[in-house]
Amino acid sequence: MTHVAGLVLAAGQGTRMGQPKGLVRDSAGVLWTSTAVRALRDGGCPDVTVVLGAAGTQAGELLRSEEDHDQPATLVTADDWRAGVSASLRAGLRALRSRGDVDAVIVTLVENPRLPASAVARVLGGTGVGPETLRRAVYGGRPGHPVLIGRAHWDALDAALAGDRGAGEYLRVHGAEPLECADLWDGEDQDRP
Repeated sequence: MTHVAGLVLAAGQGTRMGQPKGLVRDSAGVLWTSTAVRALRDGGCPDVTVVLGAAGTQAGELLRSEEDHDQPATLVTADDWRAGVSASLRAGLRALRSRGDVDAVIVTLVENPRLPASAVARVLGGTGVGPETLRRAVYGGRPGHPVLIGRAHWDALDAALAGDRGAGEYLRVHGAEPLECADLWDGEDQDRP
């Protein structure tokens, strides 16, 4: 049976947001990080890792205070978070690579607080998931999150990552299967207050 882990990238400084991404809350006071973890779990991925960086200790403590303590997320720190999203993704892949039980990872960004569990389920569903899988949600044909990356791609993706760019170019070049999700939400990142 294939094991897919969830990965939330929440390490950034959040310059446009005005505070570190791991500290941002919605209008009801819920951490966006908690919302992202819940979307992954409710979408069918109970095993979730969160990558923190800026304000990492504080963000981790806040997340722990909001979590379901029967199933806490694994917290990972991207020490080089200032290098951009590539550092966050690399730190998450490194943590998951050390585990022999993970065949693929489904990745989302903390700045997707409206990501519905149904989009996660759609990307996870379909024609089976394995180490060779590459999928991404698209919104009216525009690439977005979540993305699903099989373990067989992790080393090559890691080598291709640089600066404040994530997996987008790798997914494009390697023909990631697009899954239209515009009927579920607009797919827009929210990087400003």
